[in-house]
Amino acid sequence: MVPLLLVLLLALLLFGAGFALKALWIVAAIVLAIWLLGFVVRSAGAGGKRGRWYRW
Repeated sequence: MVPLLLVLLLALLLFGAGFALKALWIVAAIVLAIWLLGFVVRSAGAGGKRGRWYRW
């Protein structure tokens, strides 16, 4: 009974980790897309120079 519970717990843990990693990959892809769009849509600053679209 104990080995069965350990196997089920391990399977649940690995499923949770796999889901979290997949979610992190999706978030990373969205952030990368927004970051790349920022280079396209950045506005012109004073003197005609193109400024940064972010504030850090």
